[in-house]
Amino acid sequence: MKIISFNANGIRSAANKGFFDWLRVQDADVTCIQETKAQEDQLTDPLFRPDGHHCFYRDAITKKGYSGVAIYSKREPDEVRTQLGWAPFDDEGRYIEARYGKLSVVSFYIPSGSSGDERQGFKYACMDFLAPIFAEWLSSGRDYVLCGDWNIVRARNDIKNWTSNQKNSGCLPRERAWLNGMIADACGDGTPAPQRGWVDSFRALRPDAVEYTWWSNRGAARANNVGWRIDYQIVTPSLRPKLRDCQITASPRFSDHAPYAVDYLP
Repeated sequence: MKIISFNANGIRSAANKGFFDWLRVQDADVTCIQETKAQEDQLTDPLFRPDGHHCFYRDAITKKGYSGVAIYSKREPDEVRTQLGWAPFDDEGRYIEARYGKLSVVSFYIPSGSSGDERQGFKYACMDFLAPIFAEWLSSGRDYVLCGDWNIVRARNDIKNWTSNQKNSGCLPRERAWLNGMIADACGDGTPAPQRGWVDSFRALRPDAVEYTWWSNRGAARANNVGWRIDYQIVTPSLRPKLRDCQITASPRFSDHAPYAVDYLP
């Protein structure tokens, strides 16, 4: 099974840059997309309904052309969910879940706080809202793959300029402590890891690698590889033995993010 997670920063823009041509040859079973920046009725072109896929969108209803998540699936899910129960989060189009038997694949778009204090406060509120949900999912007995742009780095190996970003959203101590406090490995920032927690698929497969999934559009960040690893597939411990391989596709460039793919054993 192959799952891809990708922040498109505008699905129509990514399409114009060849994303769907690339996706066609990836043979992915499930593709999770974030930041569609479109309403579903704007995506009537067959391009946005790839052949052989069941396609599901969760648009932002608070502001058109904003946020939005999607799931493309070769197999028709048993169920698709688009609400977690808190309107400020749900209405921005930040969550969609496809269920297949005991497996759930989720496309998440955690807010960024980089625009100022108000959005950083909303990001913290979302973190507080999501924490008990993640704890419930972890103990539910279901297998979960949490895909998406989390807008948080975990540790020094996940960001080019660790020291200079300590006061910037996405690298703040409170953010890192929240994320690392859920993940049971030794690849975080020193935050105590739980004895039983989620698994960062990339770090499980490549514990010492330095690779990034996002680069600022400012300056020559991409050319100089001044990046951040903020796109994840975080999985329940039950899926740890099934992690086979992973890949970040930095080139060709479809958005300011790179697709992140994980191969799972059957």
